[in-house]
Amino acid sequence: MEQPRRITDSFPRRRRRPPGRPKAKRCPQFRPRAPPPAEEPPTPPPDQALMEMLRHFDLAWEYGPCTGITRLQRWERAQALGLSPPKPVRDALLEHGDNPDVTYRWVQPPPV
Repeated sequence: MEQPRRITDSFPRRRRRPPGRPKAKRCPQFRPRAPPPAEEPPTPPPDQALMEMLRHFDLAWEYGPCTGITRLQRWERAQALGLSPPKPVRDALLEHGDNPDVTYRWVQPPPV
């Protein structure tokens, strides 16, 4: 008489990992992570006169809308359209290009 078949007979057997091999080498989620990048020192805040000049540039509608683009892109677009934007603004933007406070227009939230 034949033995009854078990459900596990239908599936191939899997080998167990050798005792000396840890699971961490097989599973990608357990790979050791790279150390976090070293934090750069924060950039000093730009001087108030520079921010005031950039604010006047932001509020001047004669150079076109400033939504969705950086200040330098807006300056270059105005220059390409022949609107002659102020050159000190471009110089300041190129000088402080790595500072997001200078590069991007900051919109003041409405008072609560």
